[in-house]
Order: sequence, then structure tokens, then C-alpha cells
Amino acid sequence: MTDLTADIDALVDEFDFLGDWEERYRYLIEMGQALPGLPDAERTDDTRVKGCVSQVWMVIDDGPDHALELRGDSDAHIVKGLVALLSRLYDGRKPAEALSIDPKEVLGRIGLAEHLSPQRSNGLASMIKRIQTEAESRA
Repeated sequence: MTDLTADIDALVDEFDFLGDWEERYRYLIEMGQALPGLPDAERTDDTRVKGCVSQVWMVIDDGPDHALELRGDSDAHIVKGLVALLSRLYDGRKPAEALSIDPKEVLGRIGLAEHLSPQRSNGLASMIKRIQTEAESRA
């Protein structure tokens, strides 16, 4: 397990290093492109995140030492980048640690919240809620 505060600071620093929001969106898209995606067998109604305009699927398994093991995919480039961003925040965290993350604070530090459309913001909130619900059920 890694240090949560250091991981969040590193993520914020990555975005701070980039110039304008066009560069940050490109980086977000690159993060999404680096995700392995999900096989068709895991793209089901059960794994689909409700409340997202784009198609988004998340699989959250019980990983080593009961840490969350998060995998996801989307049919939209920026949204897939958001899945990758959430994966960076939550993957490998034990449920209690995942629940201690304040996603609004992290996204505020990145400056992401004010640069997302209302539809993407709602979708992001749905993804976060799904992760938090899974973490609560495992805590």
C-alpha cells in the first residue's frame, strides 16, 4: 500500500505541470488510452454505471489484502480518462482508506470540477458514488 497523501499530491502535481486546460484534457485522454479496457463479457448491465450519459462500466473486485481492485472502461475518450483518474485514486486502497478520500477536494485541487460539462460532472459523481458504495459494503 502506498501513502495516500503522497499519491494525491503526485496526481495534483502532474496536472499542475501542464499548462492550459487543453493540455490537461489531452493528458486525461492519454490516461484513458492507457487503460486496458474491459472484455465484452464484463460490459454488462450490472457493471454499467447508471447516471452517465456515456457508456461507462466499472468492475470493483476484492484484491490482495481486501484492497479494492478497480477496472473500468467507457466509450467516450474524456470519460475513459476520468475512469483512469478514479482508478489512480482508488485502485489498491483498502475500503476504509478509499472512504477517507475526499474526491471533491482532490478534483478541486486539480481544477477539474470547473472544467467539466454538467453532464460529465454528473457522470463523474455517479462513478464516485459507485466506488464509495462498494467500499462501504466491504468496510
